[in-house]
Amino acid sequence: MQEPKQQIRALHTDSTVTVYQAYPPGIGVPAARDGRFPAEWKRDRMTWIKPSFLWMMYRCGWATKEGQETVLAVGITREGFEWALRNSRLSHYVPGLHPDRAAWKRGLKRSPARVQWDPERDLHLRPLPYRSLQLGLAGEAAERYAQEWIVSVEDVTALAHAVHARVRDGDLDAARQLLPVERPYPAGDTLTAHLSG
Repeated sequence: MQEPKQQIRALHTDSTVTVYQAYPPGIGVPAARDGRFPAEWKRDRMTWIKPSFLWMMYRCGWATKEGQETVLAVGITREGFEWALRNSRLSHYVPGLHPDRAAWKRGLKRSPARVQWDPERDLHLRPLPYRSLQLGLAGEAAERYAQEWIVSVEDVTALAHAVHARVRDGDLDAARQLLPVERPYPAGDTLTAHLSG
């Protein structure tokens, strides 16, 4: 079956969604230990959350890039995730979806969250022909994320290294067995119609 061009795929339960972020150990280790971000975490910057484990691996180079050596699996409430989707704007202008470029820019400036659809990745981190959600949170959205939405924070750096080791060894079946089970998220048109691009 062919994958939709854009789809939110995530590890999720009836009440939570798992998203991934990568940080230097000075932020990632205490966040996992305490279940919340430490004071060093910048609330005034946009923070990007990614429901796709393999896209996170692409972004952080299997937890080897400088400043991204600690990978976190952050469990957040579905209510918070859906609030962010409802209050998001696409990070790029789409003719036909937006009345004009100026209207898109105004909406983006006012929005506390933004969405990018980036190519999903395979186990070799090569782009696939369908896209996954990246969700940028700023201002009110970042504050709600840090203060209200987080249910759990787990350090999954060892998992990243284990999957990567099996990929390097050419054992893709074993690597696949270790991956989080990401299923289509039941977002529906009401949550994502304004984010198709």
